[in-house]
Amino acid sequence: MTSDDDVFLALANPVRRSLLEMLAEQPTPAGELTSRFDLSRSSVTEHLKVLKDAGLVTDEAHGRQRIYRLTAEPLAALDDWLRPFERYWRSRMSDIARLAEDLE
Repeated sequence: MTSDDDVFLALANPVRRSLLEMLAEQPTPAGELTSRFDLSRSSVTEHLKVLKDAGLVTDEAHGRQRIYRLTAEPLAALDDWLRPFERYWRSRMSDIARLAEDLE
């Protein structure tokens, strides 16, 4: 089982976030994912391993290809954690909007 820390660490890297965005559209073979980056195959494979270890993706063999899929459950747990912060910022933005209206 992975921890929220594993998920946050996995999401800290922009390549891994891009991989997740691609996989959110559809399951994709590793080779196709690799072709979308200016990185070596082994670098992309390492990023996919981090995502897999964090529980954010799964992979399945189809012949000689590995097909990667997004696993959204860990992201739902982060959403629960982030929700109070979203409420805080929405409240702050509403306060700013009211102040701006008062200045007009």
